[in-house]
Amino acid sequence: MLNYFLKRLAALVPTVFFVTLIIFGLQQLLPGDAALILAGEEQDPEVIAYLQKKMHLDEPLPVRYAYWIGGVLQGDLGESLRIQEPVLGLIKDKLPVTLQLAGMAMVIALLVGIPAGIVSAVGKDTAWDYVANMVALWGLSTPNFWLGILLILLFSVSLGWLPASGYVSPFEDLWGNLAAMIMPAFVLGNGIAAVLMRHTRSAMLQVLSADYVRTARAKGLGERTVVLKHGLRNAMTPIITLGALEFGTLLSGAVLTEQVFSIPGFGKLIVDAVFNRDYAVIQGVVLFTSSVYILLNLMADMAYFLVNPRLRG
Repeated sequence: MLNYFLKRLAALVPTVFFVTLIIFGLQQLLPGDAALILAGEEQDPEVIAYLQKKMHLDEPLPVRYAYWIGGVLQGDLGESLRIQEPVLGLIKDKLPVTLQLAGMAMVIALLVGIPAGIVSAVGKDTAWDYVANMVALWGLSTPNFWLGILLILLFSVSLGWLPASGYVSPFEDLWGNLAAMIMPAFVLGNGIAAVLMRHTRSAMLQVLSADYVRTARAKGLGERTVVLKHGLRNAMTPIITLGALEFGTLLSGAVLTEQVFSIPGFGKLIVDAVFNRDYAVIQGVVLFTSSVYILLNLMADMAYFLVNPRLRG
């Protein structure tokens, strides 16, 4: 297992390097001059020259990349041009919020999507199959912002059960935190559950028609054992892949959902940075989320190794 892990880790190194090149290169194509923005309305030439030298904007592109990647390797993602705070500090402040929202959404998606996919595959062409497919189609076609607004109108405006927006730290008020996060988590989990259901159903249908499943049934094993032990375990590979990618998407920031519910996570951070032309924040957040995607893919590979015995040979 260690050799497999080291091989996968080594394969990710050029990927990470290529990602940093893309992020830095695209950053240079964005309009606007950071020095001019920081110089204010007066735009004193001496101040502009000082800022350009401080941020290495007067250096050639390869030298600027070397300064930037050197800082990244030391844990320095730069400084926000708007609020003059380290980007890494902003990420640390927003990460717990987005991590909680993504975690709650994934729990909802897994608890709904995988069982629904199994039931739909086992009961193919039955009423359960049609109902599950209809619910999945509804989840896939419902826009997050529209569903969020409907939930606010129902549970906040009409019933008054949940707060319409805002965020409370769980360390200050746990129940208040859960009340504020349950609706946005459901909105995000709803769409992912639909995707998981369709993939689980497709994978289970393929596995349940395999020879070894028919052999297991012929041996007299119970249907629950056949479905869960022989069927689901061998159908987990595409589900793991999808789960890792969807979780990475959530961690990168659910922009519309966070805007609707005023959740101060990565989505709001990146939107504010774009509107304020805070290039250092954009660059830092994109690098962080890209690294998360790569790490989640590595974790998915390790999960394949544990689930699929054929990889251990």
